[in-house]
Amino acid sequence: MSEREAIDQAVADAVGGIDAAGSTRELNDVRVRALGRKAPMSQLKSRMGGLDETERRELGRMLNEARERIEAAIAEREAVLAATEEAEALARDGVDVTLPGRRVSSGHPHPLALIEQRIIDVFVGMGYRVAEGPEVETDWYNFQALNIPPDHPARSMQDTMYVAGTDLLLRTHTSPVQVHSMQAQDPPIYVVVPGRVYRRDPFDASHSPCFQQIEGLAVDRGITLADLKGTLAAFAREVFGPKQQVRLRPSYFQFTEPSAEVDVLCITCEGAGCSACGRSGWIEIMGAGMVHPNVLRTVGYDPEQWTGFAFGMGIERVAMRALGVPDIRWFYENDQRFLAAFA
Repeated sequence: MSEREAIDQAVADAVGGIDAAGSTRELNDVRVRALGRKAPMSQLKSRMGGLDETERRELGRMLNEARERIEAAIAEREAVLAATEEAEALARDGVDVTLPGRRVSSGHPHPLALIEQRIIDVFVGMGYRVAEGPEVETDWYNFQALNIPPDHPARSMQDTMYVAGTDLLLRTHTSPVQVHSMQAQDPPIYVVVPGRVYRRDPFDASHSPCFQQIEGLAVDRGITLADLKGTLAAFAREVFGPKQQVRLRPSYFQFTEPSAEVDVLCITCEGAGCSACGRSGWIEIMGAGMVHPNVLRTVGYDPEQWTGFAFGMGIERVAMRALGVPDIRWFYENDQRFLAAFA
C-alpha cells in the first residue's frame, strides 16, 4: 500500500470513528487513535528520514492536509456533541423556579443554654458582669486559694480528675474564676461565672461527670448575709415565678463562712408537699455563703474592710426544676423529640 493510500485509509477510519462517537469522551478517544503518537499517520511520519527531499516534502504535505481534515471533522463533531450534552445537563439538573421553595427548619438554643442565658440575664440586670476562666486549672486555684489545703478532708467531697504527672486538673467547680477575678481587680466586684466542670461522678438520672455550673460573687463594703438572701430571693422570683420564696439552711463549704444550702418552693406543689419534693414542700437548688476571710486574704483583700458573698448552682439541676425534667441524661441524648419541646 502506497503512502497516499495509507493516508487516505487513515483519514477514512478517523472520519468513521468521529461520526460514530456518541459523546465528547468517545470523540477524544478517536482523536488519540487518529492523531496520537501510535496513530498510522505518526508512523508514516517516522519514515520521512529515509526519503529524499522531494518525496519528504510531498509526504509532509499529504500528512498535513490529512491532519487538517481530521481536526476539522473533530471540531465540527465536538461542537454538536457538546451542545447536546449541555442541553441534557440543563434538562437533568435544571431548577424550576416556579416550584415552591423548600422550607428550612430553623434551629433553636438547647434547653440548658436557654436556662443559662436566663440566669445570666437576671444577674446582669442586677449589675453583675460575666467572667470566664480555664477549664484546666492548677491545684492552687481549684483548692488551696479557696481555703482547701492539700490535706483537707473536704477534698474527698469532690472526686477530682487530675492530669497525670502535673499539678493540673479539670476544675471541679467554677469557683477558681472567682479567685482569678479578685486577683485581676480591686473591690468592689460583682461577677457571675458560667462554665463546665468535671468530677468522677457516675452518669445516672441525677449525676454526670461533666456538667455546667454558674456561680456568683459579690465583694463590697458592708455586705451581709441579708444581702445574699435578698439577691437569691430576687433571682428565684425571676426564674421560678413571682410567688417564689427561698429558704437558707445551715451547711458547710470550705470557702464560705457561714455557709448555707438554698431551697426554693417546690415547683410542682408550690410548697404543699408532694413526691417530687419528698413531702417537704422545698427543693434544694444551690449552695451559698459569706466569702471566707482566708479567701479574701489570699487574693490581697483586707477582710476588715471588705466582705462578700458567693453562691453556686448546677444549671442542669435548675433546668430540671424549672422545666420538669426528671432525668439529667435527657439533656445530653440529643433526642430531637425532647429538644423540640423547648423550641
